[in-house]
Amino acid sequence: MFKKLLIVLTVALCGCYTAFAQQVKVTGTVTDITGVPVIGAFIQVTGGTTGTMTDENGAYTIDVASDGSLTFSMIGYQTQVVDVNGRAVINAVLAEDSELLEEVIVVAFGTAKKEAFTGSAAVVKSDDIAKTQQSNIASALTGKVAGVQMTTSSGQPGSSPSIRIRGFSSLNAGNDPLWIVDGMPYSGDLNNLNPSDIESMTVLKDAASNALYGARGANGVVMVTTKKAKSRDAVINFDAKWGVNSRVDRDYEYIKDPAQFYELHYAALKNYYLDSGDDVMTAHNKANENLTLPAASGGLGYQVFTVPEGSQFIGINGKVNPAATLGRRIVYGGEEYYIRPDNWIDEAFHNSLRQEYNLSIGGSTDKTSVYASLGYLSNQGVVDNSDMERITARVKVDYDAKSWLKMGVNATYSRFRYNRIDDSGSSGSSGNIFAFTSTVGPIYPLYMRGGDGQILYTDEGIMRYDYGDYAGMERALFPNSNAVSENQLNTDESEGNAFNGTGYFDITFLKDFKFTINAGVSLDETRSTSIKNPYFGQFASEEGLISKGHGRQFDFNTQQILNYTKRINKHNINVMVGHEYYSSISYTLSATKNHMLTQENDELAGAIIDGQQAYSARGEYFNEGYFARAMYDWSDKYFFSASFRRDASSRFHPDHRWGNFWSLGGAWIITREPFMESTRDWLDNLKFKASIGSQGNDNIGNFRYVDTYLIQNANGEVSTVFSGKGAENITWETNTNFNTGFEFGFLKGRIFGGIEYFYRLTTDMLFAFPVAPSMGYSSYYANVGDMRNSGLEIELNFTPISTQNIQWDINLNMTHLRNKIVRLPEERRTTQVEGYYGYVSGTNFYGEGLSMYTFYMPKYAGVNEEGLSTWWMDEKDDAGNLTGRRVRTSEYEDATDYLCGNPIPDLYGGFGTSLSFYGFDFSIAFSYQIGGLAYDSGYAAAMYSPANRSTGMNWHKDILKAWSPTNTSSDIPRLQYEDQDQNANSDRFLMDASYLNLQNINFGYTFPAKWTRKCKIERLRLYLACENVYYWSRRMGFDPRSSYTGSTTQAGYSPVRTISGGINIQF
Repeated sequence: MFKKLLIVLTVALCGCYTAFAQQVKVTGTVTDITGVPVIGAFIQVTGGTTGTMTDENGAYTIDVASDGSLTFSMIGYQTQVVDVNGRAVINAVLAEDSELLEEVIVVAFGTAKKEAFTGSAAVVKSDDIAKTQQSNIASALTGKVAGVQMTTSSGQPGSSPSIRIRGFSSLNAGNDPLWIVDGMPYSGDLNNLNPSDIESMTVLKDAASNALYGARGANGVVMVTTKKAKSRDAVINFDAKWGVNSRVDRDYEYIKDPAQFYELHYAALKNYYLDSGDDVMTAHNKANENLTLPAASGGLGYQVFTVPEGSQFIGINGKVNPAATLGRRIVYGGEEYYIRPDNWIDEAFHNSLRQEYNLSIGGSTDKTSVYASLGYLSNQGVVDNSDMERITARVKVDYDAKSWLKMGVNATYSRFRYNRIDDSGSSGSSGNIFAFTSTVGPIYPLYMRGGDGQILYTDEGIMRYDYGDYAGMERALFPNSNAVSENQLNTDESEGNAFNGTGYFDITFLKDFKFTINAGVSLDETRSTSIKNPYFGQFASEEGLISKGHGRQFDFNTQQILNYTKRINKHNINVMVGHEYYSSISYTLSATKNHMLTQENDELAGAIIDGQQAYSARGEYFNEGYFARAMYDWSDKYFFSASFRRDASSRFHPDHRWGNFWSLGGAWIITREPFMESTRDWLDNLKFKASIGSQGNDNIGNFRYVDTYLIQNANGEVSTVFSGKGAENITWETNTNFNTGFEFGFLKGRIFGGIEYFYRLTTDMLFAFPVAPSMGYSSYYANVGDMRNSGLEIELNFTPISTQNIQWDINLNMTHLRNKIVRLPEERRTTQVEGYYGYVSGTNFYGEGLSMYTFYMPKYAGVNEEGLSTWWMDEKDDAGNLTGRRVRTSEYEDATDYLCGNPIPDLYGGFGTSLSFYGFDFSIAFSYQIGGLAYDSGYAAAMYSPANRSTGMNWHKDILKAWSPTNTSSDIPRLQYEDQDQNANSDRFLMDASYLNLQNINFGYTFPAKWTRKCKIERLRLYLACENVYYWSRRMGFDPRSSYTGSTTQAGYSPVRTISGGINIQF
């Protein structure tokens, strides 16, 4: 045994000696191609953990095996691996990494080197897309791109954000950007695209980028590129995540105490009676008597306290009787009931599950590249009957058939199902669970309970909800309704299939020519079923209602493109000409029936009475264009581009169908000039660029140039009714766009970014002129008016630390935007306000020289000595002439409307940071907005004065600070029943719309490859992710992220936070 052990030790010692003998000390220097020392370059033993850095002279020393290799790396330079081969001195020369300049970006009808690109574009890559937990790929742009503003009006699963790129181009025509997926226009639901399949999204923002999309490029273009195989060896990737959805609970600070709610309503009634001339005791007694009576008597309709017999509910001190107890048993109709309030928000909302799985495989040979993926998403909402489910599949194949022929196909299939609820945003909608639960006072029961306090059930086993008529009582607010119940019993489901397929042929000939044929089809088919329950609520008298719908949209696009590319010495030339045709045909069909046999039968055959809403329609849109582009650069230093497109749109009369759109652009890489040689050690890149051009906008809907009619039943005879006035002369809305700026990089890539100025002028705005209802139609279109958007964009990226094991990056973008209506038609210059001519629409004034959505309303002047609201008014003399002075008035109808600012922020954008260290990775991303105004309608509603039908709404806690004889310094008007103007529209409820949104947080760990490869796993990462984490605004509950127009509501689907854990495995 001892002999065997001696042999083992001897062999081990010999091995150690041999290993020691193979180690060599290597010294050397690291320089760039001009011989300048590279300071801080990292040298690592390849495949190991030993490393060092160069000193101020570019020198280094490191121990390495004589048959090993060294890896030289430095940010801004190409990484280099050098074999040692027993050498003791190794000098490395690092070439500049031109990746930032040589980066290829996706542009209109192809790609371009970033250095040669004269336009304005920003790229969001797959790594950033993967950090979001949204079903809609557009959400990944939030806070990532300068000039891009996002709003989300609904947190409902499957909802879509709204996007604006560099402001607003139109008053009435669409402001949404054009989406291009793998080179083809895409008008389908973005939720049908799996974010896991997306390689990048490129936002094109100026004329040099967008002019080739002529008809539809005025509002910017988002180019979506899907993934393809990147490796010759097959790469299999599997990602799974499981998470929890919850409300971002930033509700308004509502009154939650039932006793306090009664006390406030008592105070409102008492002040009313005092104001009517009653003495204090009489007013007190009347307020007590009427407090719990129906709304017609001024009361709340419900009494949920048990009050000792012979005593008053509210004492003379305005407080609930301390002997009163919460909960009350009564006998009604021979049945005993127990009445107590419920917390509607806690009962209505709940946490839910989100799970997602994605599998992909990709690989290539010398001639063929194949990528395939499969995805599944189940995302449940925070209320019942609100969820989505999606299955996606994609196959992408590229094949080099001949040296001169390349072809490929890209096919996507999506199977989807949605359950949606009413979140229309109307605070007066009795079926909107968000409006209901945020508005109802804290005294009202949600459920019906028997005398034992237990919730009652129907004979069919359905839970009994209080519909505002519980045990003979009357709820004035949302009578005969209960949104929680209806959300349980009513359903609105849609399901369908979406297919998107593209194919191409690339034919090269005569060495410098390439002819490309692209073709794509998109089919989106959706079926919907809506059921209103036959048991309770609005449709109970009709024994339920069932509606069926079917929609289909088929899009076809084809492109033929000829490219010529030639390099002659220092001259680079690229010329492209092409033709594109696009068609979109849609069909809709719907029908309703009522008097259902049972809710379980969800077909029209399950009901017996036909509704009056059987309907079908067809829509058509066609677009055709011819285009050309020329790009030239000399010595990879000076770059020029020009493009032209002639487009036709079926949305205009044949005589006005064609429009011409163009662009010119230029760029200059200043750092490549000889006079910039002295800056090479600190300035990597400085590029100046400028462009100008025009794009079109035809997004007004179909058939606006012809008169339209409705077919109606006239006593059994077919009749036609005029419904829409056509305008033959309408044509393109034109957007002229100027862009200029600099791109820069410093300190070998540690700092880089850009600054750009843009100016957009919309002319011939497509404007919908409203007409009197007696005309039989609501409006007609005409080309009138001009609007301007201008601003400044800044993007900055920093890399404070970049070593072999630690990488720290910081990013920031900001946009300053100014919007102005330049010209309005004479017909709309109907009103002069403070020197501006324009027209009034609701609480907005649209005037020449002013921003869109400028608020126009009375200005609040505080309260008077009696605690009543006052507003400012322009004083007039006895002859009715303005005196030039402003005075206060307590009569709202006498108040003067003034210009009160606009919702456009002074600054908006995003920032974030990412850190990777020894296998760990962490990132955090914010979006923000500074300035602008928004009307806080949720707060305004909660500062109301009770009056008949509004009785029973909840109050904001600020109502406790209202004026009273003991609180005369308050600017909140006294609480008084039937003070109709207490929360009337005024600048009192305009709020600073600034916010800070913590968009997402990601944290993960990637196991060392030397461990995982033993299990045939190339990469293994575990991670945690949180989406829509939190937001800060000027007031709890106020969410200015929901609208560009400055209108907010508490009635929309609550923002949803998602916290997930996941695993990513790559083989």
